Amino acid sequence: MRRTLHSEWTKFRTVRGWVLGAVGAALVAVLFLLAGTVSSNQHQGEAAALPIGPGGEAVNDNFSFLHRALTGDGSLTVRVTALTGVLADANGGGSPGSGRDGGPGGTSTGVTPWAKAGLIIRASLVRGSSYTAVMATGAHGVRMQNDYVHDRAGDLTAHPTTAKPQWLRLVRTGTTVTGYDSADGDHWTAIGTATVPAGTVRAGLFVTAPAAVQAAGGGGGSPATATGTFGRPALTGAWSGGEAGGWTYTQVGDDAGSSGSYAPGTSGGSRMSGDGFALTGAGDIAPVVGGPAGGPAWTVETFLLGSFAGLIVVGVVAAQFAAGEYRRGLLGLTLAATPRRGRVLAAKAVVVAAVGFAVGAGAAAVSLPLGDARAHAAKFTVLTVPLATQVRAVLGTGLLLAATAVLALSLGVLLRRGATGITALVALTVLPYLLALGGVLPTAPAQWLLRLTPAAGFAVQQTLPHYEQVLSVYTPANGYFPLPPWGGFAVLLAWALVALTAAAVVLRRRDA
Repeated sequence: MRRTLHSEWTKFRTVRGWVLGAVGAALVAVLFLLAGTVSSNQHQGEAAALPIGPGGEAVNDNFSFLHRALTGDGSLTVRVTALTGVLADANGGGSPGSGRDGGPGGTSTGVTPWAKAGLIIRASLVRGSSYTAVMATGAHGVRMQNDYVHDRAGDLTAHPTTAKPQWLRLVRTGTTVTGYDSADGDHWTAIGTATVPAGTVRAGLFVTAPAAVQAAGGGGGSPATATGTFGRPALTGAWSGGEAGGWTYTQVGDDAGSSGSYAPGTSGGSRMSGDGFALTGAGDIAPVVGGPAGGPAWTVETFLLGSFAGLIVVGVVAAQFAAGEYRRGLLGLTLAATPRRGRVLAAKAVVVAAVGFAVGAGAAAVSLPLGDARAHAAKFTVLTVPLATQVRAVLGTGLLLAATAVLALSLGVLLRRGATGITALVALTVLPYLLALGGVLPTAPAQWLLRLTPAAGFAVQQTLPHYEQVLSVYTPANGYFPLPPWGGFAVLLAWALVALTAAAVVLRRRDA
């Protein structure tokens, strides 16, 4: 096998057109980035950097916070008696037929599904700090969330009112925090546990409300504001004492962040309500996602757009590498020297896969820092992701081009002509990608294309996950694939292996 592999590699590197094609694929990928990320409408000022969560992801961390510094072990309990809000109408006026009252400035009453009112323990007031929270939400019951990306469900039927309040509790023991909910204040159910740093923490009441996402027309957000009404917070353990005083109000973040803004005529704040408090806030405490909820920002996927052009060039080279010997009549000599035809095809596949991987991973490794520099020059925010995710995207791009090269090689062998093989590759991979992510097709057909065709392999470049606790429009037109990164790549790999197997069978049975 080593001798056959060396022979096929020698063939590849001695044909100038194939070598130049591979080099050109890498250059095209990088040059596409340089040309595609030049903005004709740059921001007038430097883009505000998004806070970074404990896991290394870009996050929203904007909310109203009534808090105090607490040290040691203890518990914080509160009764939530209402969660109300104000929504800015997308059409600038009331909402006919919605059952909501129109208000000034094109607003109506109501809360977004992920509006939140509850208890939170934070390592500090610095945005992006580690935290644990338990909350009542607008439409998803009681939730326990921590460190932005973790979400667990409590009582899903809970909807706090004065007649039927919802009780919430956080208990700290060392660095472990346990969240509880209760319908009556006597019988408690543990939701889960999380970890906060040791030492003094900031704990108290919070309220926030992300923008109302409009699913129609590809997405968009309408500002929203929420108000949570609470009874008097009760402190126990080392946190006991001074329940009536000592609370400080802070608007964490300058406004509502990239998750929206305050509805017209509203603002954040805290006031006394009976023996407790009423807090008004907007924004979110959650990871930033792409699409309409992410705002005007660039992602790692933006920096890897050039790999699409590089993939096409690599596919052309691989198909020509397979069909070239048919065209020149040299396949007979190759098979005379190496009668085991499957071994010859396997060696060719290894060569084009190695070339494809080198081109893809190399171009991606260059494109990420280059794209980051271009984003800062254009004054665009970059949605940070953990280093491990960036590495997966770089190596995944290499594997994407490697598998596509093997698919193109197999099509070239099956069809015997480079041009026909390239046409088939475009029909199977390039066209579905453009139709699905270009917004040409409705969402459902686009998602099926990205599940069933080799274009599913592009999912391996996705770096922004779909979070259930962040409302957005998770569609192909907004850059979201229906399969997880390695699941999408598995579809492409299956196509490549099936095509390679078919090519091996045909090569054995067909006259050279």
